[in-house]
Amino acid sequence: MNEIPHSIPSVSWSKHHPEAVLPGYQTEGSAGFDLHSVDEGVLEPGAVGLFDTGWAVALPPGYEMQIRPRSGLALNHGVTVLNAPGTIDSDYRGALKVILINHGKEDFYVRTGDRIAQGIVAPVCRTRFLESDRLPETDRSQGGFGSTGR
Repeated sequence: MNEIPHSIPSVSWSKHHPEAVLPGYQTEGSAGFDLHSVDEGVLEPGAVGLFDTGWAVALPPGYEMQIRPRSGLALNHGVTVLNAPGTIDSDYRGALKVILINHGKEDFYVRTGDRIAQGIVAPVCRTRFLESDRLPETDRSQGGFGSTGR
């Protein structure tokens, strides 16, 4: 897993907790890398919790890190990332934390070292904001909320 197919700048990781686990890809084809908790706690059904990964990151300009749910936690426990995908901006240097919510019917226990989310580093396209009195017409026009499924 040493070869990176697309050339992206490196991401620097700064450990701020002794039990922090450096994120990594589980398979050669994994898009996301696992993020582990250094916190412990219980999420009762309907509860929201903030869990620290033990890391801060320095992303290169022009990139973001997306924090996404782990499908196994969602399927098996109803636990997901509340603000999915969460965004870590390239100029943020604080603690990397994950907001989890328990949509399940049973308590969910988070232990130090548990994989709680996944991260993806992706390029960001920035835009110029141009105000206009009129937008170009399209076949769809203003149709939304299911209008293309008819």
